[in-house]
Amino acid sequence: MSFDDVKEDTRDGIVEYVRPTMTELRRGAETVRPVPERRRARALIEAARARVDWTRLPGLRPARQDTSSYASRVIRRVGLFVLLPTLVIGVYLFAFASNQYIARAQFAVRGNVEPMENVGLGQFTNLIQKHNSQDSYIVRDFILSQTLVEALEKSIGISKLFSRPEADFWARYDTSQPIEELTKYWRRHVEAHIDSISGVIRLSVRAFTPEDSVLIAREIVTRAEALINDISRRAQADMVAQAQADAATAQERLRKAHLAVQSFRNQWGVIDPIKSAEGTMTTLLTLRKDKLKLETDLQVLRGSSLDERSRSIQTLVANVAAIDQQMKSLQDELTNATAGAGGQNMTEALLHYEGLLVERTIAEKLEESADMLLDRARIAATKQHIFLAPFETPVLPTASLYPERGHTLFVAFFCFFVIWSSVSLLAAGIRDQRG
Repeated sequence: MSFDDVKEDTRDGIVEYVRPTMTELRRGAETVRPVPERRRARALIEAARARVDWTRLPGLRPARQDTSSYASRVIRRVGLFVLLPTLVIGVYLFAFASNQYIARAQFAVRGNVEPMENVGLGQFTNLIQKHNSQDSYIVRDFILSQTLVEALEKSIGISKLFSRPEADFWARYDTSQPIEELTKYWRRHVEAHIDSISGVIRLSVRAFTPEDSVLIAREIVTRAEALINDISRRAQADMVAQAQADAATAQERLRKAHLAVQSFRNQWGVIDPIKSAEGTMTTLLTLRKDKLKLETDLQVLRGSSLDERSRSIQTLVANVAAIDQQMKSLQDELTNATAGAGGQNMTEALLHYEGLLVERTIAEKLEESADMLLDRARIAATKQHIFLAPFETPVLPTASLYPERGHTLFVAFFCFFVIWSSVSLLAAGIRDQRG
């Protein structure tokens, strides 16, 4: 019998089986449960779907009932969804995963700082005193930065070190990828942690050969030390430059103060108005004493019954009048405005001159302090610096500590088991809600 004959017999059998069933459904729908005219087609389809057992159709295999126990079903599902993926990971770990060697180093950022005395303009004396914790974070970020990756790629070719034939297909780096991907790969194989209490930086490098791990770790320590030294030099240079700028500013201020005093002297025509005023006051006191003496003599002569027109009295009166004229002239010089001084009197000149002297004194003190700070900054720049202090240097590893096959396999089994348990509970909950 050909295939077409079998196919024709199967189709005839289906038609013969469905025909009486559809007739019975139609009869039941018309006699027992009338169907509305608008919903007749849909009702017939639903009734046929409910009553027809499609597993008994000719040519179809009947559905088999799962008669196994619940425990056997659970074991089968655990083996399929938990043990099988764990076995795949275990085959990779123990058969294909390549050994990786870890080189470690520990170092700290130290500062050889001698505090400068806080004298004069001492606000810039702490420029050299860096915060070691901040420097440690700078070193940590530099180790994980793309800048260091590019520098090491040019110097030792880290992409080639990470793509050696010893590496397996999963852990090997693809050298055709850009530098950003190399940086991501670098951060997975290089770790730098900072102890929050001691500030010690712990460095660990993973590579596929012991020599490569030691080489990379030593290069990292060397580059980090160069970075710290550069930061120290720049801090010292900034301190000296700031001290020089302050000294130049103080010198300029002192120069302007001297020029202001010279301009005042040229304007008033006196070298020292204070001494001139002191001389004037001394003269006034002397004249006042002479006047008192003459007035006393005059009173004595008048008391001796001499004629007012006598020569002695006339002489004393003339002397007293001359002294009064001199005193008035000196007082006018101190208090009255004079045309030669631009409409200013000696009192205003003294006030102006004292202000210039105060400014000159302040400028001299500032210039002296700035020069002292500049000398101290230059001395500090030759002594003070921040440096990297490694106390655990990278050594050649002798045993492979990565990958941790047993630990990784256990973690994978636990994760798969948790995922399967969660999905099973979720599915059981959904079935209970539907039921």
